[in-house]
Amino acid sequence: MDRVTELEQRCADAWPALRDVPLGEWRLRAAGGFTGRANSALTTGSPGCPVPEALAAVGDFAARNAIAPTAHVVVGSRSEAAIAAAGWRIDVDHPGGAESLVLTGRPDSFATPKGAGVDVSPTPTSAWWELTAQDNPTPAQKHVLGSGPEVGFGTVVRDGRTVAAVRGAVVGDLLHIARLAVRPEARRAGVARALMGGLAAWGVAHGATRCALQVAEHNTAALKLYATLSCTEHHRYRYWIPA
Repeated sequence: MDRVTELEQRCADAWPALRDVPLGEWRLRAAGGFTGRANSALTTGSPGCPVPEALAAVGDFAARNAIAPTAHVVVGSRSEAAIAAAGWRIDVDHPGGAESLVLTGRPDSFATPKGAGVDVSPTPTSAWWELTAQDNPTPAQKHVLGSGPEVGFGTVVRDGRTVAAVRGAVVGDLLHIARLAVRPEARRAGVARALMGGLAAWGVAHGATRCALQVAEHNTAALKLYATLSCTEHHRYRYWIPA
C-alpha cells in the first residue's frame, strides 16, 4: 500500500460513516449527507473491476442511501485519470470546496503541557456540539463526530464559557484533527494554537507520532495556523460527480 492510500484509509477510519461498504479497495460511504468525506466513495487503490463499472456501483449505492453520487479522488492518481475518462467531472460547486489539502505533521512538535487551559474529554459537551456542528446534532453527526477508535473532544473555557473546540481521533499512530472552531470574540488571541497544542499532547499520550488534517483550499486562515505548527502538504483530493 502506497503512502497516500495508507493515509487516506487512516483518515477514513477516523471519520466513520454510517455505512461503509468495500468495493475492492474502494470504500462506498454514506452518512445522511453530513460532510463530503462521509458521503463519497474513497477511490484509492483498485475497485476490483473496471472503473466505469465501479462508478455505476457508486451511483447505485448513493441512490440506495439517498445521497448524491460523489467520488473522493486523490489529485494526480490513476483513479482520477480513469474517472475523468469515464465521463465524470470535478464538483466545482461542492459546498465544502471542490479541492482539499491533506496536511501532515508531528504532534510532539507543537504539544503543550497540561495546565494551558485546554481540556480533552472522551465525551463531547453540549457547548462542543454547539461550536462544531449544531445544538441538536443529527444521528449522522453523532455517529461521524462522536464515534471512532479513540476520540477526544478538545475545548477551551474562558470565564465559564466554551470559546473553542476541536475533535481528535487516534488511529494507529495517526492523530486525525478536525472541526476546529473558535468564537469570533476569542480569535487572534492564541486560543486556537493552545487548543491544537493541548489536543496534540492528548494524541501523543495515546500513541500518535504523526498527525493529519484535511483542509479545504479556500480556508486560508486554517492553512496559515497549521503552517505555524509545521504541518505541510502531503497530497490533495477532489470531489468528482457524474457529468
